[in-house]
Amino acid sequence: MGLLYRALQQLREYDDIAEISEIARRYFAMNAFDGVLTIIGVLMGNYTAGVNSPAIVISTGLSTCMAMGISGLWGAYLTESAERKRSLDILENHTLSDLSGTKIGRASRAAVIIVALVDGLAPFAAALLVLSPFFFSTLQGEITISYYLSLGLALATLFALGAFLGRVSKDSLILSGLKMIGAGVVAILLSYLLDGR
Repeated sequence: MGLLYRALQQLREYDDIAEISEIARRYFAMNAFDGVLTIIGVLMGNYTAGVNSPAIVISTGLSTCMAMGISGLWGAYLTESAERKRSLDILENHTLSDLSGTKIGRASRAAVIIVALVDGLAPFAAALLVLSPFFFSTLQGEITISYYLSLGLALATLFALGAFLGRVSKDSLILSGLKMIGAGVVAILLSYLLDGR
């Protein structure tokens, strides 16, 4: 218990130094949003193509989830590493000292790891959540029900993300949620229009 407490205290200290939570919150919201909209695209593509196999929907959905997760994790790690190294180098040039072993250096390295994890896990987890009804398709009978449940879950997730951002910005939770749902509805409608049937 004492070790966990010390680790949390250290993390709070690193957060104060490197503003980890603010950056991670931004990455979480942006990338969860991307994950949901991407899976809406996958679902609508499968639906309009007449895919009736839950295994195919799950396979394409999981492949997409994994690609988004790897992309987010890798991209954020490399980008954040470069930005943090640049900032640390500038600070070291101003102070004429090596800061790599200091709290500032450790906070910078912790920020890179935490932000990369959030960036990679947010779209993966959001997309996986939306895809989840297909894992229970055999219990629901008709696959169309899974499509509807997944799209409903996608819109509910978008609303929750919007409400979260509304809370952050101290705006209306409902209005912020509805704005996010609007993006999902546009993605669904455009998919129908692209189908051309």
